[in-house]
Amino acid sequence: MRFSYVFFIAVILAMTGYSCKMKGGKNIDQGEIHYNIDYTGNLSGVPKEVLPKSLIVSFKKDKILFEMVSPFGNSGILNLANPDKNIFDTYFSLFTLKYFYAAEPGEKFPGFEAMDGMEIKKTSKTSVICGFNCKNAEVTFPADREKIVDIWYTNEINVKNSNAATPFSQIDGVLMSFFFTLGKTELHFNAETVYQKEIPDETFERRDKFVRVSREDIKKLINNMISL
Repeated sequence: MRFSYVFFIAVILAMTGYSCKMKGGKNIDQGEIHYNIDYTGNLSGVPKEVLPKSLIVSFKKDKILFEMVSPFGNSGILNLANPDKNIFDTYFSLFTLKYFYAAEPGEKFPGFEAMDGMEIKKTSKTSVICGFNCKNAEVTFPADREKIVDIWYTNEINVKNSNAATPFSQIDGVLMSFFFTLGKTELHFNAETVYQKEIPDETFERRDKFVRVSREDIKKLINNMISL
């Protein structure tokens, strides 16, 4: 009986340890965060198998890259912020189609219009995610203030203005559990692994072979991506 109980606890600890790992240490200033993605809402009949399965965030001091790519057709969305060079780009790719929009400093990345008007309220709740102490904030929207979505962020990863140009720009920490709304679909992200690693400066340079388009054009492409 005792052996079974100990074995059960060991399995649970092993599972929780595997589900979220920190590889490097706290207060790192460059590396990667890997998040899983959970889709809720209207997918317009698109099979989840063709949608991006994970989000990889690469960071180095005040530079950050959000990369969400599907294994199907090499399609995906990238958001790149490199304040030193005034680069705040959104990239869209689908098979051979490659487009990008260059936002101005202080402008939000396109595609998040469904999140306009949301309110963020910081709370005193805390949690530990991937070994990092995290703070909590509650998000509500004008259409339904009864619906509250929790987000979690940490100040133990050294990235300046990590949420610049995103709907969470007022959050002064790296997001560890959060969501984005694209059209009628919510994408929920939860950190699985944090890696300390050297990230080449070239990672945060403007991509070539992408055609520059308007904000309205890239917004339509993003919103239609999950309703092909």
